[in-house]
Amino acid sequence: MVASRLSVLILGLALALNAHGIPKDIQTIREMYQQAPELWEKPNTYPNIAYKELAPLPKQAPFPADNPYSKPKAELGERLFYDPKLSLSQKISCAHCHKKDFAFGDNTPLSKGHLNQKGSRNAPSILMSAFGREKFWDSRAKSLEDQALEPIQDHQEMALPLQDLLAYLNSSPTYQKAFYKAFKQSPITQEQVAMALATYERTLMPKRGAFDRFLLGEKNALSNQEVWGLHLFRTKAGCMNCHYGIAFSDGKTHNLGLSYYGRKYQDLGKGAWSQDPKDLGAFKTPSLRGVSRSAPYMHNGLFPSLRGILNAYNAGMFHPLPPPHMPPPYPQTSPLLKPLFLTPEELDAIESFLKTL
Repeated sequence: MVASRLSVLILGLALALNAHGIPKDIQTIREMYQQAPELWEKPNTYPNIAYKELAPLPKQAPFPADNPYSKPKAELGERLFYDPKLSLSQKISCAHCHKKDFAFGDNTPLSKGHLNQKGSRNAPSILMSAFGREKFWDSRAKSLEDQALEPIQDHQEMALPLQDLLAYLNSSPTYQKAFYKAFKQSPITQEQVAMALATYERTLMPKRGAFDRFLLGEKNALSNQEVWGLHLFRTKAGCMNCHYGIAFSDGKTHNLGLSYYGRKYQDLGKGAWSQDPKDLGAFKTPSLRGVSRSAPYMHNGLFPSLRGILNAYNAGMFHPLPPPHMPPPYPQTSPLLKPLFLTPEELDAIESFLKTL
């Protein structure tokens, strides 16, 4: 009897889909998303998730009141971003790991820095730096300005002491002129360097893509498969438990079971500095804007392709058992992660949608 009912359910599902695995009522779904968000089907989220509905990018990136946009400041930040003299070897700039062609991320799993040292994490995309507050995979920087100077002085990255950085900048007539134009003050300070870099990075917000144009009323900006992927993203796949709003990120940290606790590549994420057991193995939710260009994925660059990471989420991610030789507390995989039972056609649709961001 159970097998018979299951067969009827499968048959009904097959009849409701076309040859490409897309619902035959896709036009109804498409029309729903052309209405105001409050008229959309509610997303599939847990009760305690204070999500914000998906929304198109604004025309201009937001800037904080204590570091407002100015053209001289942004131009100065761009110059600093591409200047290899901000490193001890004078060979590594910020752009060494944040490459324009890869959504200002790194296309290698683990980025290399000073003296070709391999870091322990993948350099993430900084396209959406203007959104959210806490930065780095482990959220240790409380603002983009706080983040900006850390890679310059990190011994594995650019390895330049801040006093040497300021000596270089203050001895340069062209930098002196550019900083004075931007800040109307001298001498050059590390706070000014951080503000200029942060201002430039906020300008890297991508241009509106097909998804944005679709929400803004361009009805044919997304294909039927992409619209289906959008709907699955919000509903069956439950992606909006963590990826929502303009940036497609909750700005929080979660444990996906990738801490390698007690093993060679152990990385305890936020828990390494917060010393809070609930933060062990927790890493920040990245923005999905430009995600198709920012491979490899995760803090350690473990996944080389979008499909690979979708397959892992579909399986419920990783729930490793505590190593017997390691003491508690143990990193705990987020309870948000459970098997999704998405079909290959549904995964195709979600992947297609993600490529529109």
